[in-house]
Parts: sequence; C-alpha cells; structure tokens
Amino acid sequence: MKAAPYARISWGLIATGLILAVVNSTVQSIELSNALYLVATVQLAIALVIAVRVNKPDRVVWPSLLLIVVLSTSAQLFDGSFTNRPNLQAIPEFLFLAVQAILASGLIFIVRRRLGSDPLSVLTDGLIVGLGAWFFVWTVLLQPIIGTQNQTVLISVIQGSTLVMSAVVLFTLATLLFGDSMRSPSVSLVAGAIACTLLGDFLYAANDAGRIHIASTFSSAVYVVGLFLASAAFIHPSISSLTERGPIVPQRPLAGRLIVTTSALILPVLVLALTNPVDTLDRVVQSISILVLTAAVTARVIHSVRANASTQRQLISSAQTDALTGLPNRSLMISLVNNSLLTAKNESRQPTVLFIDVDRFKNINDSLGHQAGDAVLVAVAQRLRNALPHRCVVGRISGDEFVILDPDTQDPSDAMQLADRVLESFNEPLTLRQGDVFVSASIGVSTYHPSITSTADDLLRHADTAMYRAKDAGRNCVAVFDESMLERVTQRLAIETALYRALERRELRLVHQPIVDIDMGDVVGFEALMRWHRDDGTMISPAEFIPIAEETGTIVPLGAWAMLEALTHLRGWITQGLCRSDATMSVNVSPRQLHDPNFVAAVNEALLRAHVPPEQLWLEVTESVMISQPEQALDALNALCDLGVRIAIDDFGTGYSSLSLLQKFPIQRLKIDKSFVSGVAQDESARALVRTIIAMGDSLGLDMVAEGIETVQQLQILAEMKCAKAQGFLISHPVPPELMGSTIAALDAFGAWNKLRGKNS
Repeated sequence: MKAAPYARISWGLIATGLILAVVNSTVQSIELSNALYLVATVQLAIALVIAVRVNKPDRVVWPSLLLIVVLSTSAQLFDGSFTNRPNLQAIPEFLFLAVQAILASGLIFIVRRRLGSDPLSVLTDGLIVGLGAWFFVWTVLLQPIIGTQNQTVLISVIQGSTLVMSAVVLFTLATLLFGDSMRSPSVSLVAGAIACTLLGDFLYAANDAGRIHIASTFSSAVYVVGLFLASAAFIHPSISSLTERGPIVPQRPLAGRLIVTTSALILPVLVLALTNPVDTLDRVVQSISILVLTAAVTARVIHSVRANASTQRQLISSAQTDALTGLPNRSLMISLVNNSLLTAKNESRQPTVLFIDVDRFKNINDSLGHQAGDAVLVAVAQRLRNALPHRCVVGRISGDEFVILDPDTQDPSDAMQLADRVLESFNEPLTLRQGDVFVSASIGVSTYHPSITSTADDLLRHADTAMYRAKDAGRNCVAVFDESMLERVTQRLAIETALYRALERRELRLVHQPIVDIDMGDVVGFEALMRWHRDDGTMISPAEFIPIAEETGTIVPLGAWAMLEALTHLRGWITQGLCRSDATMSVNVSPRQLHDPNFVAAVNEALLRAHVPPEQLWLEVTESVMISQPEQALDALNALCDLGVRIAIDDFGTGYSSLSLLQKFPIQRLKIDKSFVSGVAQDESARALVRTIIAMGDSLGLDMVAEGIETVQQLQILAEMKCAKAQGFLISHPVPPELMGSTIAALDAFGAWNKLRGKNS
C-alpha cells in the first residue's frame, strides 16, 4: 500500500477513538468501559504490528510503547483485584509508576534528537512548565494523601513517585513541542496521546485524593482516546521520522508557548495566594519548588536577554556588512565617509574616495558561472585589503563595485598614488578553483573640495562619475573627477529625461538623404535620419541622443515610430509621382531593437499600414550586431528576410566583422563608410582599400553603396571602380519630407551628370 491510504486510516482511527470515548462517557457502564479499553488496547497492538512491518519506526520507540501497553493493561486488570490483600495492593501502583518512567525515558530519547537549534531556551521553558505542574500536583494531589490512614506508606510513596514522574513527562512533552523542528503529524498525535494519558492520571489521582468526584468511565474514556491517538500516530507514515530532527521552522509560533509558560508561572502564585502550608514538610517542599522555579525563570530571562543582544549585534552587522566579502556595505561606507568629512573641516586634510568597478565582470559570470564570479569578488576584496595602507577602508557597495576611503589624504597627488597602487594590484592573476583569471578595474577618484562637496553622497557620486569616465576611456585606467564631468552628467540626465517625452511632444522629426544610381543618376532610394528639435529651440545631435536612447531602451518605441513614419513618407512620394515606384527606404536599426522580441512584428505592421512592399525596405545594421550576441541577431535578421525585407551593413569597414560572418548573416548590401571614401581622391592606399571592398562585395553578390560623397572627384573615382550607388552632401543634404519633391526635381535637372562622369572616361 502507498502512504496516502495509511494516512487516511490514521485519521479514521482518531475519529473512532473520539466516538468510542463519547459512548463510554454517555453509557457510564463499568463493563462497557473495560470492554472498550480492551478494544483500544487490542487495536493498538495491531497498529504496532502494521507499523513495524510497513512504516518501520525507530527500534527503541515501538518496543517501549508495547511495554507501556502491557504494563498499563496489567495495572488496569490488577487495580481493584487485591482489595482484600493489602500486601499486593502496591502491584498496580508500581505498574503505573513503571509506565510513567518508560514514557519519560522514551520522550527524553525523542527530545534529544529533535531539540532544535536553541536547546537552552527550550529546556528552560520545559522546566518552567514541569515545575509549575509539579507545584500543582504537590499541593492539590500529593500532599493531601500523605499520611492518610486508608493506604500504606509504600502505596503513598509509589503514588507520589508516579505523580512526580508525571511532572517529568509533562516537562519532556513541553520540551518536545517547544522545539523549532517542524512537527510531523506523528509528533502531534504522540503528544496528544501522552496528554490524554496525563489527563487520565490526573482524574484518577484527583478522585482518590477527594478533590473531585467523577465516574471512572470518564477517566477511562480519556485513556481510550489516548490509545487510539497512539495507534493513529504509528499508522501514519510520518512515524518513521519521529526520532529524526526535522526541518527547522523559520518562524516559530510563539503564542502557544508563551501562554503555556505564563500559565505555569501564574499557577504556583495562585496556589500560594489561596492556600497556606499545612505543615513543615509542605512548607519546605513549596519553598524548594518556588526556589527552583525562580532559578529557572531567572536563567530563562538571562538567556533571552543575551540572545536578543546577540541577535541585535548580528542584525547590525548584517545591515552594515557585505555578506560575501565581509566588507562594509554602502550604508556603512556613507557613514564612514561622512565622519571623515566632518573631521576634515577642522583639519588640513582632503579625504579621498576611490570608486572601483571590475571590468567585464559579467563575462566571468557568463563563462565560468556565478560561483566563480563570487570567488573573484572575494579575491578582489582581499587584494584591495593587502594593497592599501591600514588607514584606508575598503567597502563593497554593490555587485562588482568597490569603494576605498582614505581619510588622511593631504593633496590630489596622494590620491593618485593610492589609485596607482590599486591599479597595480590587478597586474597579477587571481587564483581560482577554475584556474587563473586576469581582471582589470576602472577607477574613479574624487577628493574632498568644500566648494563642490558637501555630503558623503556627493563624494561617492563624484567618484562614480569619474569611474564611468575611466570606462569610456578604455577601462583599466584612472580618472579624476572635475566639475566639467558634473556638467556633462547633468546635461546627459536632462537629455535622458526629455527624451522620454520627446515623441509625445512631437519634437522628433525625420529627414531623408537621397541615394542615387551612379550610372544613371536616378534617385533609387532614401535613407531616413532622425532629428530632435526641442521646444525651446535647441537641437540635440543624433550622436548625443541616439546612444542614450539605446542605453535606456527608448530606442525601441522611437525606432517603431521612425519605421512607420519613413515608410509613410515613401508611400506618399510614390503616390505623388515624385520618385520611382520601386524606390526604397533605408532605416537604421540598433542592436537593442533586434533583441526586442516584438521587433519583427512591428516591422511587418509598419509595412502593412504604409502599404509598402517588404522588398522596398532596407534595414541598416552595424557590424557590431554580428559580434555582440550574434545568435539572437541572426534569428531576428532571418525572420526579417522571411518577410522580404532586405538587410544592409552600415559604415562597413569600421567594425571587426569577418568574411565568415558576412557569409553567415543574410546581408544583401554593404555601405562603404565615408572615412574610406573621403580619401579615395588623394590617397592611393585608400583607393586600393575601397577597390578591394567593392570587388569583395561584387564577388558575394552584394549591392554596394558609397557614403559621404562630397566632391566630384570622389564620385568619378567611385564610378570608375564600378560602385553601384552613392549618397552624400555632393548629391544632397538630408532634407525634410516636404522638400523632397524639389530636391528630386533638382537632381533630375542636373543634366551634366553623364558629362561629369565622362571627364575621366
């Protein structure tokens, strides 16, 4: 059988026990009570046999339970059978004592394995509960029967020992339940069975002491429930892990624990307030019990205070320390920098902050894994500690970014010497489990100047700005902050903020530069170029705002708008008869757009809305697309080619693409960069290079376009080299769409085109 049926049987046994207990209490028949107790005992024996064969509980637990069943059953059978034989009346009492002793021993065995991560507090709370129970047992049950005439001294001693052992059982039970190990169903069922046993013992003892008068069937009903709970515990599959330490509960429920321990403390106080010691023995026992209880409570309070103080120290440390490297984190570094600035105002010192970023750290994570990346960060932290004087503080504020504070810098030269020491510390490789790894760092330096630095955040921000300048300069170098950097950062932030609203404010416009056929002089296509004219009259250069748009991701919506706008312009010109019906439109596409999963769908939608055939759209990409994440770019370009769109490489020759990449990617056009075209009239090597590019393109069957034509001589030489198409200022500057008609008309009226070409024929 599987685990689920046994779990259902377990819950069925609980229901059966409760029903039989209700029947036993309702009928109040001694014969029925004994019969039900016998039934409960038999079913427990059967459950034990099944559990041993199927669930395989611990070899110490199930024999102990079997012995308890045998002893308790024998005690029930013997109880009342020796009324006329006083010398044998101690036998059932001794059996009851043995049951409690075995029960306490078994619980101690279980508790020892499931105590949890905070054993002292658990044991102390359990001791408080046990002592509170003992005080109650002594005052209410045990003290009244001492010295009574209706039983012998031996029986009184055994009964007292049984009650004492019951307090021990309650102590171990509380300890089991207070632990932070996750409770399985079997643990809860075993606890319920023991609680029923203790309740039954209390009812019998209270009845014998004359404290209460209830029918024995009620006490027997409690035992019946306890036996069925024990059966349910052993039938449940979780019994196999009863003596194993379970998973630690992250947040322990403390409400029940608090109620129980508080009740155990209040109970002795109430007993002392409502009763007076009967005799000297009673006074001594109460005094010792209260003394021990006070010691337990004191120990618990001391432990709680120390634990809270330790937890508070750990929280403060974790809140101010980086968990991976053990270095101060951002909040602590800001506090330390702020303290150094406060003292610097009264002394001739200029505290310096070095902002360090590990270059290309993402490549390490991607190639070697995050575990290796963590090892690199730990090694970098240790290397920085070793390279710096003791007065310096090293912190890790995020990711691969470290901060160094030197509170005793006297002048900027000291700061540069410190930065050079840090840079030199990266000359040697880092030794990792995966092998040696070389890393470099970009370092930004900011020194305290009262005129531009007022807070610790300012000093860190300035060092961060200088660090990015070092990255822009090629990485593995040092940059020192100056006020001009702050101006550039402020300006960039202003552009970035305005760029988000530029589209909805209609500040962006497209201009178009014609592309002509060199042989015929016909306008065969156009390239769309984006311009930004702000409402305040300023014009932002594309070289300034396009990189920001790519970095922030706004290039995606801007590119979608430009695509539809450019194709709409083309359709309008064709409809008006201003250009050929097969004229094409070239639109620049950034790598960020190609990596957008919706880009292909956006291109298709723009073609449909503008009613332009796909083959009349050229998408121009740079060579970097084929190098950075080539697989993603290849998938997008293949999907675009499936639509019928054609792909061109813009600024060809300025990147690092290889012939193999040109063969791998679906490229149909090369646009020769103007930096090569500008030299073809004067520089023979430039002419040879352009001639080679054209020959390579022809051999690959690619369309060739020369960019940046500015002189007649350049155009003549390109015509001699059989370059197919050209664009540049000689032909036309980029013009707004409303001026394209007059521009094309002017080009068509340029009748000297063929004569111009024929000068060098």
